[in-house]
Amino acid sequence: MAISFWLLSIAMKTIPVGTAYAIWTGIGAVGVSILGMLLLGESRDILRLICLLLIVSGIVGLKLVSSTTSTT
Repeated sequence: MAISFWLLSIAMKTIPVGTAYAIWTGIGAVGVSILGMLLLGESRDILRLICLLLIVSGIVGLKLVSSTTSTT
């Protein structure tokens, strides 16, 4: 957990805090969901997978938008 916070602090040096936090929480949510499916036999329903893809696409979109806008 400490390493995760440390990596988040490094990310916030180059991208906005809102984007960094959204990416951080999104990766955690998707990661835990995937581990639950693989290791604990949780549902792999198509709607659940679509929702996870929506989270990932939102993370990618935030990163793309944050790198194209400049803060002056």
